[in-house]
Amino acid sequence: RVIDVGGHTLGHIAFYFPEEKTAFVGDSLFSLGCGRMFEGTAPQFWSSLKRLRALPDDTIIYCAHEYTESNARFAMSVEPGNELLVKRAEEIKAKRSRGEPTVPSLLGEEKLTNPFLRGDLSDEIRKNVGATSDDDDATIFLKIRQGKDNFRG
Repeated sequence: RVIDVGGHTLGHIAFYFPEEKTAFVGDSLFSLGCGRMFEGTAPQFWSSLKRLRALPDDTIIYCAHEYTESNARFAMSVEPGNELLVKRAEEIKAKRSRGEPTVPSLLGEEKLTNPFLRGDLSDEIRKNVGATSDDDDATIFLKIRQGKDNFRG
């Protein structure tokens, strides 16, 4: 099944194979991150991420790049109180120090630790990116994305 995941680019797509419990998501979703918005809009990208988030937790996510360690540092800056994220960040650092890959990842784990999938769920993330009660979910996503774009940690 082809899924429209526009946002990184306008025509970005993902391939989902339900029997194999596998999705190839390109640059739309990364382990603990998501792609930059080159052509798309925040509402478009947020809708795309929600489509991916709606897949079953046991879906194996194959993304296009190994950015997990950098993404973990940013994720920790916006949700340091997430114990599952803290544990995952430690595991990622250890894996990368041994030269091991962190890709693919499991969607269920992404749902619990990836800030780009959690802006509508986590008060801590919203507070740390400066979201207000007037911000809709796409605006919160945009604030998270802008935070990552400017992150130097």
